[in-house]
Amino acid sequence: MYGFNVKVKDSFDGAVQRVTEELQKEGFGVLTEIDVKATMKKKLDIDHKPYKILGACNPKLAHQALSADPDIGLLLPCNVVVREDDDGSITVAFMDPAAVLKLVEKEGVAQLAEEVRGRLQRVSKALVA
Repeated sequence: MYGFNVKVKDSFDGAVQRVTEELQKEGFGVLTEIDVKATMKKKLDIDHKPYKILGACNPKLAHQALSADPDIGLLLPCNVVVREDDDGSITVAFMDPAAVLKLVEKEGVAQLAEEVRGRLQRVSKALVA
């Protein structure tokens, strides 16, 4: 698997706000926010359920990763998806950095990926607490 997710009892906008706040508690900022629904409507005139991709980055950990391998930026930031499912429920999905960073065969990257995964898992657990 390349990710993990949780169902949250919140509105779509509330989930985006909560996940952003929980990410901040773990040292992540949201560098990018892609509104897939708005983009699909604008570019293709397709109605899509609410769906946002948040590009989360912890600067200290990103620096460590980039120091290990300058091309690791191709795998950053950690994407977090907030989406409305067909039944109207809200899912928050997290990229699993340990799965993605297995592609990088540099010393220390696997341990770093595990640390990032742990932080994202804490965010995930906080959303359903």
